[in-house]
Amino acid sequence: MSGHEYDLVVRGGTLATAAEVFEADIGIKDGVIAALGRNLPRGTQEIAAKGMIVTPGGLDSHCHLEELGQDGSAQEESFASGSAAALAGGTTSFICFLPQWKGHSLAASAPGYEARAAASRADYSFHQIITDPTPEVMEKEVPALIARGIRSLKVFLTYDPLRLDDRQFIEVLATARRHGAFVTVHCENFDAIGWRIEALLKAGLTDPLQHAWSRPPVVEREATHRAIALAELVDQPIQVFHVSCEEAAAEIARAKARGLKVWGETCPQYLTLSHDDLVGPDFAGSKAVCSPALRAKGEEEKIWKRIQDGTLDVVTSDHCGFSFATQKRVAGSSAYGTGTAAARPDGTPMFNAIPNGVPGIETRLPVLFSEGVSKGRIDLPTFVRLSSANAAQLFGLGGRKGSLAPGADADLVLWNPDAERTIRQAELHHAIDYTPWEGFSVKAWPQVTIRRGEVAVRDGEVLAPPGSGRFLARGPYALARPRGVVPDGFDAASA
Repeated sequence: MSGHEYDLVVRGGTLATAAEVFEADIGIKDGVIAALGRNLPRGTQEIAAKGMIVTPGGLDSHCHLEELGQDGSAQEESFASGSAAALAGGTTSFICFLPQWKGHSLAASAPGYEARAAASRADYSFHQIITDPTPEVMEKEVPALIARGIRSLKVFLTYDPLRLDDRQFIEVLATARRHGAFVTVHCENFDAIGWRIEALLKAGLTDPLQHAWSRPPVVEREATHRAIALAELVDQPIQVFHVSCEEAAAEIARAKARGLKVWGETCPQYLTLSHDDLVGPDFAGSKAVCSPALRAKGEEEKIWKRIQDGTLDVVTSDHCGFSFATQKRVAGSSAYGTGTAAARPDGTPMFNAIPNGVPGIETRLPVLFSEGVSKGRIDLPTFVRLSSANAAQLFGLGGRKGSLAPGADADLVLWNPDAERTIRQAELHHAIDYTPWEGFSVKAWPQVTIRRGEVAVRDGEVLAPPGSGRFLARGPYALARPRGVVPDGFDAASA
């Protein structure tokens, strides 16, 4: 017995919560925050945090790790490598995706996936993707899933073979409403994108930049408007994923102004990258292909303004990396590509066959801190809300994650606010062979990451072993409850 009141004391840091900034010690016992205060008694271990900013550990509520394809293959970013990268970047917990494939039950779509996730070093939970909302899935499998603590459903309004039509989307919304689950939506208009792709290819326009031309802001705006309208019809809370443009953000702002339970998420790529990153020699533009697409230079400042006015509540990574070597090879259609394989004269794929997604689980928080806090766009409490606290509330982890209050999990990040660093792929921990932020300068970097009271990363060295993360079951929570208001007084979702 040590005789000490605390297992660990983080002493003398500048604490940033979702509401305020103050200096205090943090006393940790049995993996949770036990006390905040000045001059706390000594702990068994001590970390001097004078001059550092201490925030809650990040919660990345949108990332793809080791996701299984319809053929049973797995994405190259494993739970072990992806969670190491997450922790090194200050993210102590994340929510990734259980896939469903059309014609298959939920269980048959991803056999063994939850067992793979047990290798995570960070705490984790799941969203369930719904691509085939059959009566069996909606009436039996989804309620059982929710009872196990997986309380969020993901739907796509674009991509074959993932997309739902409007009637199917309504069925998912209604099922979620009945059982107290949250719904997240990828909003782009499938048919409009297909029409643009066909026209671009016919004109011989096949570069990575044309990926962005194929899905302009209007296709995101239209689908966002439609998703919100259908959610309002059913009276079901939703979050619109990865908002890339002012036009889509404006739809969310109008919904919020009407009192709807609609939230918006964006990602660092939409705050820092642009069409300029989709061009370059040796097919380099493919490194920045994601959907929704990057926008024209200058549009990123409009997304910052939507963060500042509260329209966009959460910043996630949407980490979904495919190595550059894979992107340059035509290997057939991908779940996150936009068409079947088609080679250009140099052997690289046409823009519609490039796998979609960028790696960013490690760089999410440093880029957000540097571009947001260090440059004066947002304050520290806003950073905490964007990086962890709001996502915790939205996905049923409030009071446990994203908080420095006593009783919360002791997930902490100690930031050196004056650290200046240039992001280099060689220094990152993910399995993907590039970062779209190569050479990007940031001010501030996590020096220590603490997960449930244990030092998980110190000075870039990942100490948490694979398998030390825990599954986060989520119970009923207030933000997932409907408002109790339907347009004409008839609640079809409950009938």
